[in-house]
Amino acid sequence: MDKVRIGIVGLGNMGSLHVTSVGNVSDAVLSAVCDCDEAKARKFADQAGCRAFTDAITMFKSGSVDAVIIAVPHYDHTPLTIAAFEHGLHVLTEKPIAVHVKDARKMIEAHARHPELVFAAMFQQRTLKAHCKIKQMIDRGELGEIYRVSWIITDWFRTQRYYDTGGWRATWKGEGGGVLLNQCPHQLDLFQWFFGLPSQVRAFVKIGRYHHIEVEDEVTACCEFSNGASATFITTTGEFPGSNRLEIAGTRGKLVFESGKLVFTRTEQTVDEFCAVSDQAFGSIPVWNIDVPYGTDSGTPHQDVIANFVAAISSGAALIAPADEGIKSVELGNAMLYSGLNNQTLKLPLDGDAYESMLNRLINSSKFEKNTTTDAVVNMSGSF
Repeated sequence: MDKVRIGIVGLGNMGSLHVTSVGNVSDAVLSAVCDCDEAKARKFADQAGCRAFTDAITMFKSGSVDAVIIAVPHYDHTPLTIAAFEHGLHVLTEKPIAVHVKDARKMIEAHARHPELVFAAMFQQRTLKAHCKIKQMIDRGELGEIYRVSWIITDWFRTQRYYDTGGWRATWKGEGGGVLLNQCPHQLDLFQWFFGLPSQVRAFVKIGRYHHIEVEDEVTACCEFSNGASATFITTTGEFPGSNRLEIAGTRGKLVFESGKLVFTRTEQTVDEFCAVSDQAFGSIPVWNIDVPYGTDSGTPHQDVIANFVAAISSGAALIAPADEGIKSVELGNAMLYSGLNNQTLKLPLDGDAYESMLNRLINSSKFEKNTTTDAVVNMSGSF
């Protein structure tokens, strides 16, 4: 087919970045942009030489696009994705694919009615070489049976100013959550991509511990898997400089990814076997300390996902991040919030109706008022 004509809905931080990325994909052309801010839409349209719209449905009906990238606030991902499918358009949506699992299911069901269309998610972290190597090592069984996972992701520091200059940010009504909905969907996606979903979750959630916001800015979650393995997942936007450390312990040793370095401490004998047969009360296993090479990233992960999306449309290439899988990270984040806010251990799968009811109660009972600044921007056109 000819070049795939792409339209972008939402020209905030991410949507404006995607304008450049689409322009660099050889088999695609940016044919339209859409933003509720007409001046912004016209500015980007003039730069790209494409059509400008202020209403997404009008753009969908225009015949100007074959596919759309949706980069608007989280709640709008669901209705816009469904509408795009109904107008015969392929969809690449920003993360998270939805605020809660019920909305994610609606999107997946809409896609099932139009299986000829491509549905992808902007989980560009899946393109990074280190993450691909970790996934490969797990899938090949190089770590043996996984016993324990610990992921500390506390390098998401945000100032109060960050929250004050976006009217939709960090509110139940505007965003649907905090660090789990905005900053951590990538890690939640990678977590389930690597390890699958846990069987139960117990989370401890802090609302506005470090900021004047009504949603979570600190989460510590303990997870258990059906095989008995355990995991901790810790994140916040209140620490600096913070850490990003993934540690995986298995029967063949320990894999650690931190500060760009992937290190495998591999045991010469499996841990479970040595534990069972050793005649030493305080025995230790000889190990190999391996710096695992994983290659060099492209430096354009968002563009790589868009190029893959275009290739899926043009030639049926396998998607890096099928959006149908995006419900898993949404469910995991929802489960952490539900567990923490209700002070209970939660078994998965999550009850989507119960979660939606809780979220609606939070929205309807909110008396929260955001800080205001003289030059604050109430931006409903971008995500992040």
